[in-house]
Amino acid sequence: MTDKFIRNLYGRRGSRLRGRERELFDVRRKEYEAFAGGDVTLTLDLEAHFPQAKQIWLEVGFGGGEHLVAQAGANPAVGLIGCEHYVDGVAGCLAKLETGEIENARVHHGDARDLMDALPDASVSRAFLLYPDPWPKARHHKRRFINPENLDSFARILTDEAHLRVASDIPEYIDWTKEHLLERADFALISDSDTAWDDWPGTRYEAKAFREGRSPAYLTYERRPR
Repeated sequence: MTDKFIRNLYGRRGSRLRGRERELFDVRRKEYEAFAGGDVTLTLDLEAHFPQAKQIWLEVGFGGGEHLVAQAGANPAVGLIGCEHYVDGVAGCLAKLETGEIENARVHHGDARDLMDALPDASVSRAFLLYPDPWPKARHHKRRFINPENLDSFARILTDEAHLRVASDIPEYIDWTKEHLLERADFALISDSDTAWDDWPGTRYEAKAFREGRSPAYLTYERRPR
C-alpha cells in the first residue's frame, strides 16, 4: 500500500518517515508482519506466530501503538495482533516494540477487514476498537468501522464470552455504536462507563480529547455463546 494510496483513501497526509523510522518501517516490519510475504489472502497461522500464547487479542487501528505495546508487554501469555493503515503510526509502534523488546505482537499495515477475514473462527479472546475515525459527515457514515458487515466479522472471530472494547470521545459515535449493537443477538453490552478499564494505559487520542474538553466513553460488549 503506497503513501499516495493511503492519502487518497483516508484523507491522510503522506508519510513523513525519515532515518530510523524509515528503516524500521522498511526492514524491521518484516519481523512483526502478520502476513507472511504480505499475502492477505492467507489464513493466519496463529500457532506459528504465537506458539506459547494462551489467548489471541486483536486491536483494530492502533494509532501510534501505545495501547497495543502496553497490553502486549503486560500480558506475555497473550498473542496480540494489531492493524493500522497510517504509515507513521506503524513506524511508531515498531519503535516501541523494539525498545520494549516485545515479541508477542504482530502488526498489519493495511485494511483491518483483510486481517479479520484471515483470522480463524472463534480465535480471538478480546478485541479493541479505540478512538476510531468518527466520519462525522452524514455522507461518510457508511465508512464507519462499526457497521453490520464488520460486526459480523467480529462475531465470527470472537470466542464465546470474548469482550469487544470500544472507546470514543464523540457522543454521536458512541450512540451509533450502541444502536448498531443493540440490534444484534450475538452481543451484549456489559459495561458503559466514562471511566477507562483498569488496565487502560492511556493514549494520545484520549489525551487530546481531554485537552479539548471532550469526555470519552468506554463500552464493553460480550460475545454471547453460540
